[in-house]
Amino acid sequence: MHYAELRRAREELTGPGGQFEIVEQEVLGHRIKCFKAAPPSVREFWLSTVAWGDKPYLIYEGEVLSYAQAHAAVNAFAAWLDAQGVKSGDRVAIAMRNYPEWLLAYWACLSIGVAAVGMNAWWTGEEMDYALSDSQPKVLIADAERLARYRELPARAMKLVGVRLPDYPADVTAWSDIIAAGGAMPQVSVDPDADACIFYTSGTTGFPKGAQLTHRGCVANLMNMLYSTVSQALATERATGVAPPADPPTPVSLLTTPLFHVTANNCGAYLSSAAGGAIVLMYKWDAGAALKLIEQYRITGVSGVPVMAREIINHPDFGKTDTSSLTGLSGGGAQVPPDQVGEIARKIPAAAPTTGYGMTETCGIITSVAGPYFIDRPDSAGPYMPSFDAKVVDDAGQALPTGEVGELWVKGAPVIKGYLNRPDATAETITDGWLHTGDIARIDEDGFVYIVDRKKDLVIRGGENISCTEVEACIYRHPAVLECSVFGVKDARLGEEIGVAVHLNAGHELDETDLKKHCLDHMSKHKVPRYVWFLSEPLPRNASGKFLRRELRDRLSAEVAG
Repeated sequence: MHYAELRRAREELTGPGGQFEIVEQEVLGHRIKCFKAAPPSVREFWLSTVAWGDKPYLIYEGEVLSYAQAHAAVNAFAAWLDAQGVKSGDRVAIAMRNYPEWLLAYWACLSIGVAAVGMNAWWTGEEMDYALSDSQPKVLIADAERLARYRELPARAMKLVGVRLPDYPADVTAWSDIIAAGGAMPQVSVDPDADACIFYTSGTTGFPKGAQLTHRGCVANLMNMLYSTVSQALATERATGVAPPADPPTPVSLLTTPLFHVTANNCGAYLSSAAGGAIVLMYKWDAGAALKLIEQYRITGVSGVPVMAREIINHPDFGKTDTSSLTGLSGGGAQVPPDQVGEIARKIPAAAPTTGYGMTETCGIITSVAGPYFIDRPDSAGPYMPSFDAKVVDDAGQALPTGEVGELWVKGAPVIKGYLNRPDATAETITDGWLHTGDIARIDEDGFVYIVDRKKDLVIRGGENISCTEVEACIYRHPAVLECSVFGVKDARLGEEIGVAVHLNAGHELDETDLKKHCLDHMSKHKVPRYVWFLSEPLPRNASGKFLRRELRDRLSAEVAG
């Protein structure tokens, strides 16, 4: 591959006068890398998209909202918030499914310096109560299910806005009434380092932490994504002499993950809006329904977690569906199994497999890679983006040489300000501006990052560190396997043994003996799972689509202990 050209493109694009020129700035007490040409806040970015006019923007179950209509709605809601006394520095909570109103409320809040609090739509009443107590919003915008859940909680002194309710109680203002009243966007100045939104980390035990994503960070994440696309296209063109299409189709993206996480919001929605593209929203993930939408709306890209891409290309209706419009099939939020990269390229030749590794704590991506570079290095998460410094450190926090394995730390404009009301957690996670990702990784000479595993998800068997991701990648190579999750099972002799939960493709059969033989064919014996559970139902996931590895471990390991 053309890695020399990729390095050259990076130097030119991020150097003095380049489209993505990087400069160092003093931000919140730290010298960090920033994009010189980045809009100062999300407000300026959103207002710029008014130029897309009557182009379709949000599509949901037959409803189509143009950019002009979206801006009118955003202006109206921003004006209503201002009239209610909601000002810069205040917070507004959004609790609903992926309705168009989610994004409209989000853009309105950020455009007047109000932080949007993304409420996990899967939360129980107890979890919802915690987040509301933690974030103290002035307004709660909710759909029927979330509003009913809120009614079971202690009353709070905040205004309620209802979205798509069958009826509206006296204390609930209808979103539709606010929009019908109209209004102009208030004239405000937004601090680049003010909170843009509070997104709660997707922990599976205990209460989550509210990550404070800044305007600077959200805009830097968008610039990183744009840079990734431009740099890889430029490097490929120079190396092959083949120019990209002069008039590419307007992007139409299918967002499959919740908007209260950075994968759909900061990555999917921002990038589509910047390109004047349409965003197709789903009420609930279903691979069959996704295929129908791809064909109906000529979708060019699907944004989701890796398992969703796998379900699309393995669905029984895949071969009967016109997917020729696809130019990209992405997987973020979790590592894409290496075998899936080649499978996407084989089944949909025009759709470049794409991945981005990142975190809520970095407002989105840390790395990004697509097409031939991803196919060539399918076990990589791609190069780290130019607004980051990155290093791999040992347990003492000392930087390790290139290629060695340790914890990945990053520093730059996209790193969060901290965790809301949690100075202890902030201090544990961020050291002198360096974010401890909690991921074990190595970085090669081209700046490509390889995630070995989560720091706490390694299985330590008899003193040997075994990567859950590596074992999963091997198991996924078996054609019968649709989903799998590897975890450690306590063992009196070795400390831990390897366990795996497996869900098979429809119509396929596989037993424990054959699965272990398959693993032995590809891995050392000590990496082969001792315990195998075949589950008839899909593996459980959290709201961002990641498998609940610890829940599976705790539930299934109990059978061994029993």
